[in-house]
Amino acid sequence: MRLPRSGAGWTMAVFGLLALLLGALGLIWPEAQLRMLGFETPAVRAPGDYTGTFLTASSMASFNMGVYYLLAAATEWRPFYRFTVWFRLLTFTVFSIAVLTEVAPGRFFSVAAWEGLGAAATAAGLWWDARRAAAGGTPDAVGAGSGSVPAADTAH
Repeated sequence: MRLPRSGAGWTMAVFGLLALLLGALGLIWPEAQLRMLGFETPAVRAPGDYTGTFLTASSMASFNMGVYYLLAAATEWRPFYRFTVWFRLLTFTVFSIAVLTEVAPGRFFSVAAWEGLGAAATAAGLWWDARRAAAGGTPDAVGAGSGSVPAADTAH
């Protein structure tokens, strides 16, 4: 797999790797994942409690999302970067509301914060990359051997 070639690409790679690893953790050791998020981990769950089922689905989604983000970083798929900024901000909003309305425990706000900060970091990376490209940045600064950021991205 290729290393990211831009600031925005690095933000995608970091998020992708963490999403993949946390998804794997949830699949392999679900109790640890629940504890990290501030959820209870009783020794026995009541009939009809589908916490394990939901955690399996969420963990698999996180694992897959990590792969998608790593693929986007490896191919420098900049339209995907821009797309994720808006949807990570939406995720930040929904998760924050879940904590504020006490649907989720307070510790769950760390997930919301991660999404919001990740969106801001990727947006900043996109801005920085476009600025470097407009200023005639070096291939190492913007595209590491693949030239510069595509012209369509310099306006964003």
